[in-house]
Amino acid sequence: MPLGVSYPSEEHRQAAEAIVDFFTTGPDVVADAVLQVGSCARGKASVDSCLDMLVLVRPEVLASERRRLESEWSRFHQGEAIFRQLERVGKYANAEVEFSDGCFIPGSHDYTSGADEFELEVGNYVACAVPLWQGSGYFESLRRHWLPYYDEKLARKRQVMVHGYCLNNLAHIEPYARRGLHFQCFARFYHAFQEFLQALFIARRTYPIAYDKWVREEVEGILGLPELYRQLPPLFEITSFESDEIVDKARRLEALLDEYVPADGRASA
Repeated sequence: MPLGVSYPSEEHRQAAEAIVDFFTTGPDVVADAVLQVGSCARGKASVDSCLDMLVLVRPEVLASERRRLESEWSRFHQGEAIFRQLERVGKYANAEVEFSDGCFIPGSHDYTSGADEFELEVGNYVACAVPLWQGSGYFESLRRHWLPYYDEKLARKRQVMVHGYCLNNLAHIEPYARRGLHFQCFARFYHAFQEFLQALFIARRTYPIAYDKWVREEVEGILGLPELYRQLPPLFEITSFESDEIVDKARRLEALLDEYVPADGRASA
């Protein structure tokens, strides 16, 4: 297997091989690449992990072939014994196949949506993806385009945007707390926390993996900020939910935003 890929069970490995064979043999092959993505691509999977695969197909081809590919994959997944064997390995072990045309466009981000998935898609589907098979140079062309990071002008624009949305969510928490809307306070706080992580990665021109898991790996390992990570778990340690604790947490997160994520420009550390 390519360097970086690690499977937690023989069933994960056999299922991955079956998927590669299915999409790369026969007269109707349209895939440009079959990629290992997710925790298996980073050597972090457990027996309970899904086997996440991505089939990369050029935009003009996927536009007409997506329905056929999804239908054929569904039938193959239902009929092959290896996928039933994989499901018995771990509680959530399953084979998941997605199709992508490699066109990554900044997503829809508004005042109540939380972080969008633009950087996550590039991070997982390009930066951290491992090709198991390539039928053309399309995946390598994507890597040349998106790595080490996307356009500086767009990065600055998105950093300012995400920073503003994070502050907006934090600003709503104290008024909601005064009205006793503590579940809404928590929702706003969690969105702000994800936007904080998004802005943190943009400021350092580094692609993230997720905003809701692998946080320690990302902050300590990828960004090299162990002193910041130590301050993040306590933000969610609330002893009395219907109190002003969430207001204090919001103020602390805003202070971390000011310290680690400049409103404009690249972070210095």
